[in-house]
Amino acid sequence: MFTIISFTNCQNIIFLEFEHLTNIVMKTIHKTYKFRVYPNTTQEILLNKTFGCNRFIYNRMLTERKETYEKLKDNKEALRAYMYTTEKMYKQEFPWLSEVDSISLQQSRIDLETAYKNYFDSITGKRKGRKINYPKYKSKKETRQTYRTLRVNTNISIKFENKKIKLPKLKWIKYSDDRIFNGDIRNVTVEKTSTGKYFACILVEENIDTKIHQVSSQSKCIGLDMDMKKFYTDNKGVTADYPRFYRKNEKKLAKEQRRLSRKVKCSNNRNKQRIRVARVHEKIVNSRKDFQNKISTTLVENYDVIGVETLNMQAMSQCLNLGKSVMDNAWGCFVNMLEYKCDWYGKHLVFADKYYASSKMCNVCGYKNVELSLSEREWDCPICGTYHLRDKNAGINLMNFAKEKLGISTVGTTGIYASGEEETQVTSLKEEIFI
Repeated sequence: MFTIISFTNCQNIIFLEFEHLTNIVMKTIHKTYKFRVYPNTTQEILLNKTFGCNRFIYNRMLTERKETYEKLKDNKEALRAYMYTTEKMYKQEFPWLSEVDSISLQQSRIDLETAYKNYFDSITGKRKGRKINYPKYKSKKETRQTYRTLRVNTNISIKFENKKIKLPKLKWIKYSDDRIFNGDIRNVTVEKTSTGKYFACILVEENIDTKIHQVSSQSKCIGLDMDMKKFYTDNKGVTADYPRFYRKNEKKLAKEQRRLSRKVKCSNNRNKQRIRVARVHEKIVNSRKDFQNKISTTLVENYDVIGVETLNMQAMSQCLNLGKSVMDNAWGCFVNMLEYKCDWYGKHLVFADKYYASSKMCNVCGYKNVELSLSEREWDCPICGTYHLRDKNAGINLMNFAKEKLGISTVGTTGIYASGEEETQVTSLKEEIFI
């Protein structure tokens, strides 16, 4: 929107652009587009060489750092002042390293430095979350091979009309995808999957106009309670009807794995069967990602405020024989999708504390049923007499929690029993199974 402002003593008319009450802000985001590429025979050979050279540089530098530490671990000053061999020095020692993209070799060194930094930050407490192990050697037998290269000048470009992408040393490669982007390419990660397919993961820096939603009593809110069978149940009792892709393909996967176990090691037949097993896994993963992407986009487009609970999925998968169901749901990936899509669309995602008793608390009067067990799917509130479906009640509580955090008025009491007793901390049902 433009406004014309004129001044008496000025001859020029000044045009000022300003943001109206819609609260539209421009954001810079980094988005990855994953395109499948189809290299020819020459390009495929060069890709495999690049994977091998990057693996060689990484392992060689890791060995040098280990040996240097063993020699100088008693002399800290000499250890800090030691100059490690760079990828440029390795290229003089091994001329065949010059056949591949030099930027990718630099990225291998950076990856090793990042791995060391994450390890030390983890053991010192600077890095939160799970503990990071000491850097490991890369193996040729790993099912997923990757390398990363950066855009410098015009070494990386793309032609959407011809569906071709230009990469260093490889020149133009055909790809298969109809998506178009307008941002600047930052880097490209080339990946070879366990089924022998090649992909180019293009990191793009884009500027988008995001309309930040201003919460009010008219905001559309929803609470999502994780359901082991139906994926989630919302505050209206509606479920996602998750197809459970792993369970659906479990028999086929077991059959292919039994065939693989009978093949002679290092034989061509075993490698063919390994690819068949990998294809089943790939189908499960792709189906799950497609389902979660579609349903997360629908939720973010239709609702302004989304309330979810904070769960320790790793701990849940290690108790009460819930491992397959927890891993099949991939709830953490779904929440990550909600998180970045809410940021893109200007919506609000609110996380309830892991000790928030969403299932045990009555959404009408606030009473907490401490004796409610995990097997009880429905219960009656002894204070107000309200009949509750456990998952639906949890969804309502999560929605009310999100409203309360954002300052939206809610109906009912929170934190005080109807009988006047004060609120006490009660562990949620999902948390109590591994505490």
